[in-house]
Amino acid sequence: MPTSAPASEPRTAAKVAALIFATAAAGVAFTLYARGRWWLPPVASAHGLLIDRLFYNTLWITGGIFVLVHAFLGYLVWRHGARGDQRAAHWHEHRRLELTYTLVPAVGLAVMVSMSGVVWSKIHRAAPPDAMVVEVRGEQFTWQFRYPGPDGRFGRTDPKLIDLRRNPWGLDRADPAAADDIVTRDLHLVVDRPVRLRVRARDVIHSFFVPEFRVKQDAVPGMTVETWFTPTKTGVYEIACAELCGVGHYVMRGRVVVEGQDAFAAWLSQQKPALQPAP
Repeated sequence: MPTSAPASEPRTAAKVAALIFATAAAGVAFTLYARGRWWLPPVASAHGLLIDRLFYNTLWITGGIFVLVHAFLGYLVWRHGARGDQRAAHWHEHRRLELTYTLVPAVGLAVMVSMSGVVWSKIHRAAPPDAMVVEVRGEQFTWQFRYPGPDGRFGRTDPKLIDLRRNPWGLDRADPAAADDIVTRDLHLVVDRPVRLRVRARDVIHSFFVPEFRVKQDAVPGMTVETWFTPTKTGVYEIACAELCGVGHYVMRGRVVVEGQDAFAAWLSQQKPALQPAP
């Protein structure tokens, strides 16, 4: 004859089920709480809208699966956790259920991979022909930016020509295009105009990161890596280095100023060429 379950087993099963339900509820509650206090900064670029949409879609899909799995698990524990020999054996070889919890996550994963691929292709496609080109250089522990002068061309550079006082970028004086290049400490951009950044590093690996633009690109010594985006809101934004680059990493900050075309042109006209006269 079946042996009845001890009286303590129903209470234990109920406690475990309650703990599972509470875990799911706490996950939802903490996410909503964090969204109101420590969430993403306001987006300020066209690419950022795509990234945020992907982030939220992924959060909804994975969050929904998290809640459903915990709810079902809690139900099984509560329903079958303490019923003597009346166990949940029929769930063990339930082919339809087995097929469901295999296919549903697979479909969800395929959907998320497809969404990610679409966003990736849009972000990493070639920049528009009218994009403004600016060079970014990270070094311990600051950011510098180079604009082409009135000729619209960048001059040649050579690390052997670097002089920290007169020629920190190593501009080649023999190249006429280098004579009017402009080097600044702040990055000035035009609102609603695409910008193509050519990112470099002088010493160690750095990472150019502007949270509001959802842009993060490593700067690697000996390489020029390009990324592009379109700022959509005027304002001043902080550049952070997202790569541990030495003891002064914490002070490696910069500024991005996004402004109208007229304000940008006025600022650029006030900048002096970076190449100092030869001694």
